[in-house]
Amino acid sequence: MTSNKLTEEPLKRRRFMKTAVGLTLAPIAIGLWGCGGSNSTSASSTASNSSSSNNDTDSNAEPEEDFDGWASGGTSAMTSDFPDDSLFDTASVCSVALTGSQTEGPCYFQSDYLDDISYEQTGLPMMLCLQLIDEACNPLSGYEIEVWHCDVDGVYSGDTSDSVDASGFNSAFCTGNEADALSAKWFRGIAVTDASGRINLKSCFPGWYSSRAIHIHFRIRRNNTDQLVSQFGFSDSFCQDICTNHPDYSHRGEPDTLLGQDTVFGSDYNEYTFSVSQNEDGSLLAYKRIIISD
Repeated sequence: MTSNKLTEEPLKRRRFMKTAVGLTLAPIAIGLWGCGGSNSTSASSTASNSSSSNNDTDSNAEPEEDFDGWASGGTSAMTSDFPDDSLFDTASVCSVALTGSQTEGPCYFQSDYLDDISYEQTGLPMMLCLQLIDEACNPLSGYEIEVWHCDVDGVYSGDTSDSVDASGFNSAFCTGNEADALSAKWFRGIAVTDASGRINLKSCFPGWYSSRAIHIHFRIRRNNTDQLVSQFGFSDSFCQDICTNHPDYSHRGEPDTLLGQDTVFGSDYNEYTFSVSQNEDGSLLAYKRIIISD
């Protein structure tokens, strides 16, 4: 399913988004969980990223990998296997940085259970790996993690015909009223955490739209009850590199909004960035650990 989205109306929509983005929810106070230790902070829902302060991988540092040779054309280009759970290892101590919820935004509607959420759309193929744990750093199995994001041109899919929860979806804002988007469900899906608290999804690196840093939304549910709604982003340097040099993104150039300017992430944006690396097949590996109060 391909189309030329660089029409006058979508471009107007992206320029307009700066004034149309919804209100941000106030984040929960930030601290550190030292799992198994005595220094803990109470919070109802939290998420974590590796950080240099806790001997985990520093996801905010510049990538050390050689990012030449990125794959293109979507998930059909993937040949590498998903990495094992050592991806989320935190050395000898499990310590995680707390973060709060973020706004759901106007582009959500409930989607389907899928392993590949791309619906054959183009883009830099991406392995999206999330691990859910509790405040004692135990994996949480049987939880639904739902993700949604835009396509390479910053457009969300908009076919809500099978959704049981589309009351907040702003179709004109999110799809630009583009025919292909209105009839599509691309880049939306639900997966259930396994015994390791983990989900693996195939997708494509999202594009950008005006006033927002590049991001991926997620929702965690158990027994039809929300545990956390939030979103994660990517480092500015990584986004600028892909959007400038990758053939599926370079037609639009660099994002107009950096993490520090983003109206949702705020000044603590580093707590919300994915760790990234390049797979042998040229696809992107984006991963992050999430912690909630069980």
